[in-house]
Amino acid sequence: MYTRAWLKDESGKEKEILTFGPVCVAPAHQRRGYGKKLMEHSFQEAVKLGWDAVVIFGSPSNYVSCGFKSCAKYNICLEDGTYPAAMMARELIPGALDGRKRRYRDSPVMAIREEDAAAYDETLEPMEKKWAPSQEEFYILSHSFVNVPR
Repeated sequence: MYTRAWLKDESGKEKEILTFGPVCVAPAHQRRGYGKKLMEHSFQEAVKLGWDAVVIFGSPSNYVSCGFKSCAKYNICLEDGTYPAAMMARELIPGALDGRKRRYRDSPVMAIREEDAAAYDETLEPMEKKWAPSQEEFYILSHSFVNVPR
């Protein structure tokens, strides 16, 4: 699922971009390139709709091979000025991210309260809650920061 996000430069000018949640492929079909094909197709469709850049949070090992780079390489940080290791960007149009310092503002739809998620889960058929190694990896990366020389 894609949604809008924004990059604000130091002059206050905002650039509307895309972000998306995790890409999921059924376990029986993983490691066959379906996730990469799905993303590449969605990037082509996004360009047709006029979008030129995507910023996501995820495990770099899953997204670097799809053209994502550290946001630090594009000078994109969070609103507090930090550069999380799990924050990555991809230009859909070459040169769309020109290196000027920008602060990322996420879509409000990405703000999910734990209480609301738990209430929704109660409406579904019960499932065993599991903690996968990839979740721990993402937690570590999303709480680790890249140093950017000034």
